Order: sequence, then C-alpha cells, then structure tokens
Amino acid sequence: MKSSYYYIAFFLVISSSLFSQSKFNQFLKPSDTLNKQRRNAVVITESSVAIATLIGLNQLWYADYPKSKFKTINDSGEWLQMDKFGHIFSSYQLSRVGASTFNWAGVSKKDQLIYGSTLGLGFLTAVEVMDGFSEEWGFSWTDIAANTFGTGFYVGQELLWEEQRLLLKYSFHRTKYAQQRPNTLGNGLSEEFLKDYNGQTYWLSANINSFLKTDYIPNWLNLAFGYGAEGMLTGDTNDLLFQNQNRIRQFYLSLDIDLSRIKTKSHFLKSIFDVLNVIKLPFPAIELNSKGSVKMHYFYF
Repeated sequence: MKSSYYYIAFFLVISSSLFSQSKFNQFLKPSDTLNKQRRNAVVITESSVAIATLIGLNQLWYADYPKSKFKTINDSGEWLQMDKFGHIFSSYQLSRVGASTFNWAGVSKKDQLIYGSTLGLGFLTAVEVMDGFSEEWGFSWTDIAANTFGTGFYVGQELLWEEQRLLLKYSFHRTKYAQQRPNTLGNGLSEEFLKDYNGQTYWLSANINSFLKTDYIPNWLNLAFGYGAEGMLTGDTNDLLFQNQNRIRQFYLSLDIDLSRIKTKSHFLKSIFDVLNVIKLPFPAIELNSKGSVKMHYFYF
C-alpha cells in the first residue's frame, strides 16, 4: 500500500511540474510586439543587477587593495593573451544576453542592438575604470579593445546575416598548475574555472550549413576552432620568481553542436539550450601547439 502512495505522489509532482512548465513556457515566449511591461522589467532588472554587481565588486574585491590615482597599464603580453580572449568572450555573451532579453520584450531589432548589445560593453568598461583606480591593476586599453571586439562580433553578425553563424564558446579542464599557485590560479574547481588560464579554451564555433547550404549535414553541426595555452604560473614572462615556465600556445580543431538550432516548440527548452550554448561540447579534437607537435584528443573539454 505504501508503494501506491509513492506512485500517487509521483504523479502529482509530475502533473504539477508539467503545469508549471506549461505556464512558464508561455512566459518565456518572446512577444511579437512591444510589451512595455516586459521592456520596463528588463531595463530595471538589468540596471539593478549591473549596479549591484559593481557595488559588490567594490566592497568584496577592490576594498582589499589600496586605491591609487587613475593609471593605465599595457598588459597585452600577459598570459599569452588568454585573458584577452576571456574579455572578448564575456563581452560577446553579455551582448547576446542583452539583445535576447530585449527580443523577449518585443523590442525592435534596431533597439535590441543599440541598447541590449551595448549593455555588456558599458558594464565591462565600468569595471575597467575601477581597475584604473586600483594600485594592484590599472586601466587597460587592450582590455577595452577586446571588449569592443566582442560586442562588435555579435552586432556585426546580426547586421550582416541576422543570425549568429559564428559562436564564441568556452571549455575548461583542471590542470596541475593551479595547485602550484592557488592564490593566483584558483583554489578549487569553482575558482580555477575562472582563474586558471591553463585549463581554459576559447572556441570559434562555425555553423557548417549556414555557409555550405547542404542537406547532407545536420543543421545543428558546427566546426570549431579553439585556442588555449598552458605552462603559465604568472602573467608576466619576465617574473624573476618563475623563470622556468614552459609556456606553449595550443590550437584546436574539433566538432561542436549549436544547441540553438535544435528544433523544438518548447520555449522552456529553447531557454535551456540558450544558456548551455556558451559551452563547447566535448568532442574529439586535433591539437597543434607552438612547439610544433600534433596531438589527438579522443575526448577534449
């Protein structure tokens, strides 16, 4: 008899979940025309989150370091440019999210690109200014250039093709280097995911059918080109404390899936796919590195 109760409870939970998902699915459906209530909610929410994040950064991050007069730095040669790829990726994704939320509110395409896509660029510029007033860092023009490129990469494709044929994606695997410098490269997976450049790979994922227009290749299949680096314990190659770093650049060729091109009528699933689409899915990959060696990875992430 107890098992019967379990079945009834399971049925009620599933029924409630399906009902909730059905209502949520309608909520997630983009508006065909301008929905002022949604637009206002988007503006207020995104502005509040941006301001709260900046305040949080100032209190939880910058407060631990002394202030200074505004200064600029040239960090273009650090971390084999992995940090610059991170800026490009972040700016691109923030632009994509900003435009997508305005699309959900039924805002015109022009305004999506003007206001939604530039939101990320404005936020990252504000962070860069905060760096400029910190003794530990400084305002970096190459960071600004990378941020601008990331936003431009999104906007440019929308203006040229009205779709994103070339996606910027990210993958990560843990490395031995973080254990050697946990304060710099992260202590634990959650920190290493963001700080350990040795385990990061940034990908240009190109949709094959968008260019070849063939019926023989699935519409969701992409060809991915990746860039990574390893052997880095510090950003500065001239750091006297770390003279024996064996730094190498890595270039990858692999396959990928554009989850946004998987057909479904569920706006709930579309939203899930949209979130997951920032990650390059694991596939076999060919690596060519700056040492001239070629490696085959049967399962690379």
